Amino acid sequence: MKEGIISSVIGPTGAEQRRLANRVMEKGLEQAHLSFSSITYLVATGYGRLNVPFADKQVTEIGCHAKGAAFLFPEAKTVIDIGGQDSKAINIEKGRPVDFVMNDKCAAGSGRFLEIIADGLGITLEEMAELSLKSNHPIKIGNLCTVFAEQEVVGRLAEGAPLTDLIAGIHEALASRVASMAKKLKVADAVVITGGGAKNRGLVKALSDILGHRLLVPSEPLLTGAFGAALLGRDIAHKARSNGRPLERKEGSLREVEVF
Repeated sequence: MKEGIISSVIGPTGAEQRRLANRVMEKGLEQAHLSFSSITYLVATGYGRLNVPFADKQVTEIGCHAKGAAFLFPEAKTVIDIGGQDSKAINIEKGRPVDFVMNDKCAAGSGRFLEIIADGLGITLEEMAELSLKSNHPIKIGNLCTVFAEQEVVGRLAEGAPLTDLIAGIHEALASRVASMAKKLKVADAVVITGGGAKNRGLVKALSDILGHRLLVPSEPLLTGAFGAALLGRDIAHKARSNGRPLERKEGSLREVEVF
């Protein structure tokens, strides 16, 4: 059977994240025309992985991004993930992480930085990406703090600075911060970029220019970690079968977290 994604659900986490996992699973099963009982093994990942009571195993996003990126791009040596809460760089070998670094969870080093600036300017992230690509002279943003950077952009706009150049400067500021983190490792070709930041062409270009590497972008970078989790679940099931051992699973049903 050909391997690939047959069902996916992408949406905001919201405030009730502990009650969200089963609803996402229900939607995914409905799209795939499957029942929960037909799932052989289930792996949860990400910050909310412990809020998935029906998962058989919880795995950190480091291992899952490495697995997913290596499957999509077998030549991958480094993965850079730019998410809404943090950014991370992972060196991988044969689909496994061998070293990684993360930012300090400051918004200025994550996709949240761009979200806040976009909201302050009254534009979408998509518009932000396209506008930055029209710039030939990015304006250097001096402040790395998200709040002060937003104030600086507003002030420079009032002075008559071109919006395209300011946005390109914002992308360069975030890219520089991510690149500085990634260079704590030995960034090696091929480099895969994942997370919401990978959907921003302006940011991808800025990061590629600073690192001096071409960045490989999955068709849906938001799913890379989840895809890796599914692949890990597949491998666990295959290993148990090949060794003639029963697959250790949690007994339970598709339900919400009951203890807060």
